[in-house]
Amino acid sequence: MELFKQTAFFYSITGVSIFCIGLYGLIAYDHFIRKTIAMNIMGTGLFLALVALAHRGPEGTPDPVPHGMVLTGIVVSVSATALLLGMVVYLFLETGATDLKGLIKKRERDK
Repeated sequence: MELFKQTAFFYSITGVSIFCIGLYGLIAYDHFIRKTIAMNIMGTGLFLALVALAHRGPEGTPDPVPHGMVLTGIVVSVSATALLLGMVVYLFLETGATDLKGLIKKRERDK
C-alpha cells in the first residue's frame, strides 16, 4: 500500500512539474507556435496529474470520471491546437508576423 501511494505521488508531482514547464514556456516566449506547444505541454501535465489521482488503491478500481475527463480533454486539446495553428497561419499571411514583437512593429509602421 505504501509503494502505491509513493507511485501515485510521484506521477502527480511529475504532472505538476510538466505543467509548470509549459506555463514557463507560455510566459517566456513571444513566438506563437512556441506558445501553442507550451499550451500542449501544460495539457499533458494536467492529464498526467488527473490520471495519477484517479486511482483509489492497489485493490480498488480507478475512478472512471477523471479518465473520462482526460479523454475529453485530449479531444479538446487537439481541436484547440488546430485552431491556434490556423490562427497563426492566418496572422502570418495577413501581417507577416509570427510573434508579439513583430505585431507591435507592424502596428507602429502602419500608423
